[in-house]
Amino acid sequence: MAIINPNTSDDANSMAADFHFPTSKSALIIFTRNPELGKVKTRLAKTIGDENALEIYKFLLKHTAEITENLNVDKFVFYSENIHRNDLWNPAIFRKKLQSGNDLGERMKNAFSDVFSMGYESVIIIGSDMFDMGTQDLETAFVSLQTSPYVIGPASDGGYYLLGMKQLNTKVFENKVWGTDSVLKSTLNDLRQFKYTLLDEKNDIDYYEDIKDVEAFQQFLPPHLDSNFI
Repeated sequence: MAIINPNTSDDANSMAADFHFPTSKSALIIFTRNPELGKVKTRLAKTIGDENALEIYKFLLKHTAEITENLNVDKFVFYSENIHRNDLWNPAIFRKKLQSGNDLGERMKNAFSDVFSMGYESVIIIGSDMFDMGTQDLETAFVSLQTSPYVIGPASDGGYYLLGMKQLNTKVFENKVWGTDSVLKSTLNDLRQFKYTLLDEKNDIDYYEDIKDVEAFQQFLPPHLDSNFI
């Protein structure tokens, strides 16, 4: 598997920096972590182990690719560490870039700024670990941006699984305690003077309790946790 490391050479980063001409007025940003043992789903791994957590994350990556690949928008995958040339993100469908910034808010802000600078009029960002989300949810979100300047998908843990806007608003990325249950409330407070669309609440996957009763994940659980194990 070929990898682009941002600390190597200018040539190595050419995939992330080459010219791109938008084919749509709308764009989807997908934030993803590089799938490495011990570095993904760490809170979940405390219960099911690093290897099982990694397999679940790979499963979620595949799900995200499947629900987004046929969307009629331009799609950008922003990697956390290195760009993988030959992975499940088909480069004919997903343009590949690197995240930049000191925290999640700064990385999201920079990604939105990057994509808006290409001329897009509506941009939505999601993560890559939402099993509850489907293609229809994303289509609904883009449609909502035709009548609202913002759209947000609330997560049951007090954060959000989707954020969309029609122009960059840096305030929503500042002064947040990322990864806590205050993020959604703080973000909605930032948007209190604007019209926004609130999507259905969904559950993201951070802990064992989030997956223990979901059939699709039983295959990844150790025998003592697998509800199908006899």
